[in-house]
Amino acid sequence: MPEETLNVLALLALAALAAGYVDAVVGGGGLIQLPALLLFLPGAAPVQILATNKLASIFGTSISAATYYRRVGPDPKTFIPLMILAFVGSALGAGVASYLPETVFEPIVLIALILVGAWVLFKPSLGEMTALKYDDHRHVIGAMLVGFAVGFYDGALGPGTGSFLVIGLVGLLGYSFLEASAKAKMANVATNLAALMVFIPQGAVLWKTGLVMGVCNLIGGYLGARTAVAKGAGFVRVFFIVVVAGFIIRIGGSVLGLW
Repeated sequence: MPEETLNVLALLALAALAAGYVDAVVGGGGLIQLPALLLFLPGAAPVQILATNKLASIFGTSISAATYYRRVGPDPKTFIPLMILAFVGSALGAGVASYLPETVFEPIVLIALILVGAWVLFKPSLGEMTALKYDDHRHVIGAMLVGFAVGFYDGALGPGTGSFLVIGLVGLLGYSFLEASAKAKMANVATNLAALMVFIPQGAVLWKTGLVMGVCNLIGGYLGARTAVAKGAGFVRVFFIVVVAGFIIRIGGSVLGLW
């Protein structure tokens, strides 16, 4: 293997480790991992970047989902419908991913992150504790709608999916940040799996790169989930704000041509 290839894999592995940790705590690991893939694999097609990102991500989301399930015990009456609709939405989104130009990624994500970050920052009580807004029937329907909408986005684009799942479950349904993170990881496993079921038959996955990144993403995901469970909802909220602010600065600078 050429020296340059080893260096690129090492840098992508570090990005995947950081992405796995961030994704397990508040979501949004794709906002670290996807730009790294775009930067270090400039010759790859957009669909290859998306597919390889999904392969790496499913390692971390699976281990963090298992960790949350053991330690938080999310309600299956909510997370199973959430996962099913997220799976369907992601499969549909992945079906149109190959038709999306690379230039649409960053502006869409930037606008969404600004809105989400402002909402969380200026509403300090948001996500402190679980106070569900709806009864069983409407609650499940709300979870399914969140799952489908964010799942479609995840299949088509991907960056920030976990963060959008978290804020959807917190803001629209009334979960604490910790419980929302637990359910978001369940849904994230489904969205990654659905997208891969579309991308793999297309031959879009870069397997060597994706598997190396996947192992590092798994380690980061395990550490991140354990940290979030130990520190609680307050830590997750603060971490969420810091991460979203960092992503806004990075993506905003890129959109404006500052770097």
